[in-house]
Amino acid sequence: MSDKRAKATRDYIISRGIVPNRIESSIGYGEKYLVNNCANGIPCTEEEHQENRRSKFIILNEYKNNPR
Repeated sequence: MSDKRAKATRDYIISRGIVPNRIESSIGYGEKYLVNNCANGIPCTEEEHQENRRSKFIILNEYKNNPR
């Protein structure tokens, strides 16, 4: 699910004008790297679970393979 979320988010930012070659990395984080203790089976609020539903992107200032 995390990787699907990252890919969907990547596709969204591309649709908003970011050139794909500027995206160096798009990673979905979820239950692999929790920011709190809200794993499956742990009683938490929806807001606490939402904190773990995140994606991280590295977007370069310039295009990859730019000859400059």
